[in-house]
Amino acid sequence: MTELTAQADYRPKPGAAPLASMIRAQANMELKLLLRNGEQVMLTLLFPLMLEFFFNLPLFYSLPGQRRIDFVVPSILALSVMSAAFTGLAIGTGFERKYAVLKRLGATALPRSALLAGKTIAVFALELIQMTLLCGVGFALGWHPGGDPALALLLITVATAAFGGLGLLLAGTLRAEVTLAAANIVWLVLLFCGGIAIPLSKYPHAVAEVLRILPSAALSEGLHAAFDSAAAFPLRALLTILFWGVVSLPLAARYFRWE
Repeated sequence: MTELTAQADYRPKPGAAPLASMIRAQANMELKLLLRNGEQVMLTLLFPLMLEFFFNLPLFYSLPGQRRIDFVVPSILALSVMSAAFTGLAIGTGFERKYAVLKRLGATALPRSALLAGKTIAVFALELIQMTLLCGVGFALGWHPGGDPALALLLITVATAAFGGLGLLLAGTLRAEVTLAAANIVWLVLLFCGGIAIPLSKYPHAVAEVLRILPSAALSEGLHAAFDSAAAFPLRALLTILFWGVVSLPLAARYFRWE
């Protein structure tokens, strides 16, 4: 025992943890913070569930030849992605900048890439919870999806990156209070003008063609096509979402201010 004790090396070995471990720990912490924030839970989980039920009621318009629930569920799935990846991420990150949380994290061994990866993984995990709840309620309300779920997951993944870039661009360039107001205003605009609350077919043709450029409209139309076995491949919707991602992510990386 004495020899083993004498040969043991108890000297500290300072150094950063493996990158994968840092990303895993950061993602776990980000998800816990999201789920502990009442405002975030209301925005990303409760509101979409309430709207899924509310929009299924024939209060505002009819959908000839289409079951209302078949329109509502893909639309609310698009809303949930926008809520988590854009509005929630923008507001949360904006206030982290204000209270110097990001500045303190920057003084640790955690690289910026690991911080962004942790936030991204946390958003995907939150979206998984959202999709489980929304699809469960949709099935309870009589939703019978067809089509290709893999295509829906592809659209959601690309849209998460695009909305995340827009959210980080907003949070990294504006003051937290301005980010809070702007993110909520954009959320409302995209809700009612982006093919989620109101089908684009209800707008004049020229207006609908302009609104299809919006990322929420592209995601909503793409998800409708993905869950409809008779619909064509939503190439235009996918390219539109990719465009927003290609534009927003480099801009966020270029202009994001950490302090």
